Order: sequence, then structure tokens, then C-alpha cells
Amino acid sequence: MSHHETYIKRCLEIAKNGLGSTRPNPMVGSVVVHNNIIISEGYTSAYGGNHAEVNAIKNAKDKSLLKEATIYVTLEPCAHFGKTPPCSDLIIKHQIPNVVIGCMDDNLQVAGKGIEKLKNAGCNVIVGVLENECKKHHKRFFTFHNKKRPYIILKWAESSDGFIAPESKNERKPVWITNVFSRQLVHKWRTEEQAILVGTNTVLQDNPSLTARDWTGENPVRVVIDKTHKLSNNNYSIFNDAAETITISQNNIDFSKHLAQQICEVLFKKNINSVIIEGGAKTLQTFIDENLWDEARVFTGSIKFEKGIKAPKFSGQLISEKNIMTDYLKTYTND
Repeated sequence: MSHHETYIKRCLEIAKNGLGSTRPNPMVGSVVVHNNIIISEGYTSAYGGNHAEVNAIKNAKDKSLLKEATIYVTLEPCAHFGKTPPCSDLIIKHQIPNVVIGCMDDNLQVAGKGIEKLKNAGCNVIVGVLENECKKHHKRFFTFHNKKRPYIILKWAESSDGFIAPESKNERKPVWITNVFSRQLVHKWRTEEQAILVGTNTVLQDNPSLTARDWTGENPVRVVIDKTHKLSNNNYSIFNDAAETITISQNNIDFSKHLAQQICEVLFKKNINSVIIEGGAKTLQTFIDENLWDEARVFTGSIKFEKGIKAPKFSGQLISEKNIMTDYLKTYTND
């Protein structure tokens, strides 16, 4: 591994500290190196706050060293005014001579403009160090800007005999397939993504709150598909004050065609860059059938139903699998 790769790898490590708080901005990591020693680090603050490069420069105790330093960053520094001034301008202002970038920014507001500005100012710019790793890290951001939709994660739990729910039940609450450790992990995931989506039947049958109550972090925006307004604000937990709820009905989309695509269009317009699809089976299968998904996280519990609602059918590339006590978790990507 080259020294450039070593420092970009460190950028990726610290960038993860922004997961769940920077959205819809990318979670970027940056380090400043002087004479092969890291003299400061920074990652993207919560949305509306400083970008990674700003924090890295701010955290340098001896600013005089910046004129002889190299700044490393996972994503091309911005060149436009948004919530904060352009990061490329700040790098130029502090006369940092060397800039090493993991990958270019596909956002049309940047898209090479930051690199061009740095080069025009006399900076030595290197682009594409651990490029694939950086693109994977910024998968939510790139999916949103390139595909004009959120990054989509399918999630469900199925019994050992392949059902996601029993045929019938006596109470309006979930029938747990997984153990408490798996359920806590799901709540952690909820803090990492911007939205969570379910269909009408899931709300009718389970009355879920769709919050991250078992993990410290921000609750996702709740999205419910309710074609004919069967759900009432007075009767269901998803309409409480714990988080924002978006209702998708026949008032804002056409349910006769390309349902998943239209839902993605609604979420894109609302600037939501990632969503977990949590059910039910019909909703999950709709996104699978329209090939609108990026990851699938599938739990298998030890419980058996013998009959019930079958788990969704799909094909994907298995990228990881592990035991969580009595449960088994497999993660797939859509190849």
C-alpha cells in the first residue's frame, strides 16, 4: 500500500463518524499530512455544519505548516456556495500545495470544478487514490445524484421455513422472528439511513412506530404507502411526533404502473438519499420486480411458522453472512 493509499484509508475510517448525521450531504473524511505525519483530521459535521476539509484545516494547531502540507480527502472538494462556502477556496486560501482526492464528485454543482479551481491556483492535485473504495463509501451520495433516486436497502426477517409472517395472528403487533440483538441492530441501521418505508398492510397488522428507540441516533423519516387513505392519524404509531411521516397515496402517484419508480421520484424530490424498505412482502416484491434496490439484508430466525406469508423472491450477490446468536444474517447487493 502506497503512502497516499494509507492516508486515504484513514480518511475513510474517520468519515464513518458522520454516518446518519450528514445526510443529505456525503460523509467525507479528510486528513492533513506534513512530513509524513498526520497533523490534523476532520470529517463532515452534521448537516448544515462544516465540511470535512474545513474541520481538518481548523483542527491544525500550527497553521504555518499548511503551506508545506498535503490534504487528503475521500471526495472532490466542493467549488460552490451551499450551506457553507466552497472547500476548494479554503484550501487555496491556506496555500496548501498538495491535494490528494479519492474520487471525483458527480454532483453537477461540483463535477470536476473543484479540481479545476485547485489546479488553476497552482495546487498539485492527484485524483483516484483508492477510488473504488471511496465510491463504495459514498454509495448513497452517488446513487442519489447519478440515478436520481435514494439508495435502497431491502430488509426483512424470515422464519427457518421461509415465511415473513404467520398466516394469522390475534393482536395488532409484530410477531418477532429475530432475537433482541438482531432487532437492536435494525434500530442502529435506522439511524444510519434517511428514511424507512412500509406498506399499508404492515401498519394495519403491526402498528409499528418505525423509530430507532433501541439505539442512540436520529429517527428516520417514515414513509407509508396508503393508496386509498385507510390509515388514520389517530390510530397508528407512525403518525406520532417521534419523526416526520410522508404518506404516498393515489393523490400523488398513479398506482396502475411502475409503483416503485414513482415512489423513488417522490423521495428524490424530497431530497431523501437513502431508504430502508421494511415491508411487507408485497411492497418488498414490488421494488425487487422493478429492479429498484441496492442492498438486501435478510435475517433468518430459528422460529417455524409452517404456513404463512412467503418471503420475497429475489437474486443478488451475497457479500456477507454472519450469526447473531440464534439468528443468521445475509447481506446481498444487486449486481
